[in-house]
Amino acid sequence: MAETRHFDIAIIGAGIAGSALAAALSNQNLAIALVEARPLALPDLPAARDLQNFDPRVSAITPRSKLLLEKLGAWEAIAGYRQCPYAHMTVWDAEGTGAIEFDCADVNAPALGYIVENRAIVNALLARVADCSDVVAFDGAQLQECSHVDDGAGIRVRLEDGTTLAADLLVAADGAVSRVREMMAFPTREWDYGHRAIVTTVQVEHWHRDTCWQRFLTTGPLAFLPLPGEGNSHYCSIVWSLQEELVDDMLALDKEAFCGALEHAFEARLGRVLDCAPRFAFPLRQRHAIDYVQPGIALVGDAAHTIHPLAGQGINLGLQDVGALAEEVLAGCARGLNPGQMAVLRRYQRRRKGENLLMMAAMDGFKALFEQQALPVRWLRNAGMRGVGRIGPLKQQLIRHAMGVG
Repeated sequence: MAETRHFDIAIIGAGIAGSALAAALSNQNLAIALVEARPLALPDLPAARDLQNFDPRVSAITPRSKLLLEKLGAWEAIAGYRQCPYAHMTVWDAEGTGAIEFDCADVNAPALGYIVENRAIVNALLARVADCSDVVAFDGAQLQECSHVDDGAGIRVRLEDGTTLAADLLVAADGAVSRVREMMAFPTREWDYGHRAIVTTVQVEHWHRDTCWQRFLTTGPLAFLPLPGEGNSHYCSIVWSLQEELVDDMLALDKEAFCGALEHAFEARLGRVLDCAPRFAFPLRQRHAIDYVQPGIALVGDAAHTIHPLAGQGINLGLQDVGALAEEVLAGCARGLNPGQMAVLRRYQRRRKGENLLMMAAMDGFKALFEQQALPVRWLRNAGMRGVGRIGPLKQQLIRHAMGVG
C-alpha cells in the first residue's frame, strides 16, 4: 500500500478558486496539497489580439476582487498581460423604453470593474503558487475517493494513480459538478434555467467605449463585454443566454448568419458585427449547497453555488469565499484550532452563505422580471429602470453593490 502523505489542508481543484486559496494560505506554516486532474504546466498565453487568440471565457472582476488578487500577488501579472477596465454600463429592455446607465464617475471610482480572460487569472495564480514552497501540487490524477478517517479526525483522499493523502481540512474547489460534494453527500437545491449560454469573441465595427452592454430580450439576456483592441480593430466577448430550444439552431448558423443574428439582437449598438470566433455553449443551472461545511470539509466557489451569469458575479462570489475561508482558517490556527474543526468552518459559512443567497435571489428576480411579457409588468419594469436612473443615491448604492464595495 502506498504511503499516506499528511497535509494540514488539501485543496481539490486548481482553477481560480483553488489556486487562489492555495496562494492565500501559503507562507503561514501550513502544509498544503493542491490536487488537479489536468496537468498544471503553464501554457504560453498568446500576445496577439485577434479573434483566434482571446479566451472565450472571460470574467468581470469587481474592484473588491481586484484587491484580493493584488493581495495574493497575482494582479500584476494579469494586468501585465491584458485586461480591459470598464467605466460604464448600459442596460436596456428590448420590450420597451426602459434603460439605465451606470458610470464610475457617479461614485468617484477609476473603473466599475475589469474584463479579464479566465486563463489569464488561472495562469497568474498558478505562477504565484509555483513559488510557494509549502504548496505541493498533485496534477494529472483524478480524485477517486475521499472519506472521513476512522477516528473522525481529518479526511483521507485517494487519487487514481494510487496516491493517498490525509488532511485536517479538505476544500472542494472542483467546480459546479463537484466530485467532493457528491462523494461527501452534501445536499443541494438546484434547478435548470431552461437556457444555455453561447460564448464567443466578436469583432465589431465601432469602439465599445469601455462599456459593458446588456440587453434583456424575451429569449434571455445578451451581454457585450469590452476587450482590449488592436489599432482600428475592436473586440467584445459575448454571453448570450438563450432558451434551450433556440440554441442548437443558433450554433448551426454559418459565421455570417450568426453575426447578422447577433447584430440584430444587439440593435447594432456598436455597428456591424464583422466576424466571430468559434462558438461554445454551456447549460445554465442554479445550484446551492444547503451547507458549505461539514467536519473537515469546506466547499468554495462553484462547488458551493452557481449563479446565472447575467451580472457576471459568479467568479467574484467565489473569490470572496476564498478570502473569507483563508481568514477564518488562519485566525483559527492562531488560536490553536485545527483548520477542519467546525468552530472554524461555521464562521466561514456564516460570513458567506447569506451574501451568496442574497445575490442569487437578486439575479433570479431580475431574470424572472425581464421574462414577464404582460403589458402592466412591462410598463412597471420600464418605469422602474427610468426611475432608478433619476434617483442619485439609489443608483450610487446599486453601483457600489455591483462593484463589491457597497
